[in-house]
Amino acid sequence: MLERHEVEAFLTLAEELHFGRTAERLHVSTARVSQTIKKLERRVGVPLFDRTSRRVQLSPVGRQLFEEIRPAWTQIGTALERAIESGKGIAGTLRVAFTGAAAGQLLVGASELFRKRQPDCEVRIREAQIGEIVTWLRDDEVEIVLASLPPGFPEREPGFDTGPVLVSEARMLAVPVGHPFARRTSVSVEDLARVPMLQLPDTLPASLREDHTPARTPSGLPIAPGPSAATFQEMLTLVGAGRGVFPVGAQARRYYARPDVAYVPFSDAPPLEWRLLWRAGGATARVLAFSHAAHDMVTDYH
Repeated sequence: MLERHEVEAFLTLAEELHFGRTAERLHVSTARVSQTIKKLERRVGVPLFDRTSRRVQLSPVGRQLFEEIRPAWTQIGTALERAIESGKGIAGTLRVAFTGAAAGQLLVGASELFRKRQPDCEVRIREAQIGEIVTWLRDDEVEIVLASLPPGFPEREPGFDTGPVLVSEARMLAVPVGHPFARRTSVSVEDLARVPMLQLPDTLPASLREDHTPARTPSGLPIAPGPSAATFQEMLTLVGAGRGVFPVGAQARRYYARPDVAYVPFSDAPPLEWRLLWRAGGATARVLAFSHAAHDMVTDYH
């Protein structure tokens, strides 16, 4: 049987692929992490990590072990947390994050309804930048994030779960105000082959980047990649400077009006869907209660 500290050391190193960062997360020494992994590898009989002077990678056996252990370990922690919450009721602090002004407004409304239903649980709201949502969830800085996600996201990204669609909005293209597209009443997704597309940070899952900033049009035409940006305001600044275009939701016209950027509707793009996102196995009583409150709020509003 594996001991708890062995499982935690293995799973954390598999995520970080760095002994120093693993030690920091576990609040132990780097030597302790190394000793624990070596002991575990002796028990298994094969290396779980391939190490060089420059990098650490999971071995094929290590990857298989990680993929089989991680869901079960997460479920154990979640089951224990649910048992504790069931015994004392929903209490404590729920940490939630949002990206963008419209999402922040929605979260505030959901938080107010949640607090009415669960007066013993505090909600702490934080704003996340585009590239931080996955990192914050994986590092347990927050439990829930409200973000726009592509259809089928949980199936394509098995490390996460989502709630139902809360808001669906039309997609628009942010373009420089002097660009020929700015004089149009609409643009097609095929038009993206004619302009450079600003890129999302590579810290985001591939499926999300493909949905927001595809590499090709539906007909297969290549879309030239432009610079990447870490924040939404940085993205719009690059658009205004003529460095590229970027797809946005219709709410951008209201919350991010700028003299150097025009928002042109897509005539053929699917809508953006906003949902709550949490780690796989992280559906605690607090998380589920907040998800229900958010869904009820938008349902009653409409």
